[in-house]
Amino acid sequence: MKNMYQKNELTFALVWIGIYCVLQSLANPLNEWIGITYFASAVFCVLQTVLLFCFLKKNNLFTTYGLCKSSVPVHRFLYYVPLIVLATRNFWNGAAINLPAVDTICYIVCMLCVGFVEEMIFRGFLFKAIAKDNVKMAIVISSVTFGLGHLLNLVNGSGATLSENLLQVTGAVAIGFVFVILYYRGGSILPCVITHSLINMTSVFANETGLTMEKRILFQIILFVIAVGYAFVLTKTLPKQQTVNTNNDVN
Repeated sequence: MKNMYQKNELTFALVWIGIYCVLQSLANPLNEWIGITYFASAVFCVLQTVLLFCFLKKNNLFTTYGLCKSSVPVHRFLYYVPLIVLATRNFWNGAAINLPAVDTICYIVCMLCVGFVEEMIFRGFLFKAIAKDNVKMAIVISSVTFGLGHLLNLVNGSGATLSENLLQVTGAVAIGFVFVILYYRGGSILPCVITHSLINMTSVFANETGLTMEKRILFQIILFVIAVGYAFVLTKTLPKQQTVNTNNDVN
């Protein structure tokens, strides 16, 4: 892993994205075989989280990839209020208990790790590898790739319909956009990881009763406006760049 990172950071990012997508797809039949929803998914995600964390720690890459406090004062981020609102999105139609206790725990563990893994591979590795040559292209690719990755839900047994999945993809692109702006302009990936994990974890308690397509579209529009609006404000108020240029700090 170290040699691949040193040789080509973009290849390193793409390999990690591929591994993540494959393991997520393989986990679903295993979950059904075991009989506990998200058990295998949780195991795979925990292993990936531990592996990534150890790699970053061993090679002194925490600061390089934003696992640190932002040097920008919190008021410049509007105290993260828009992120807090986005983190409540799963409760906009109420709350419900959708899975048994053990399944819920596995889901929460899985989604907690997904927040870290996805932020590191899409906002961390992929964005920074491309940003060395073209920051604007890196922002677009990081956001769109993150959103398109949710198309896997069409084939991984999530039960989402095509229309529901397309709404999920557009929402993920919008959220991915604000996350990459936060990271690039703020220098810390931690707000992205925390918000991402909260959104994922609380989805197990989302109330689907009475959630019509009209409501889904309305909620998606609200989410899109908040995310894009917040990103626009940050581009006008935050310093031009806080993330350091990607260096091969691995030794």
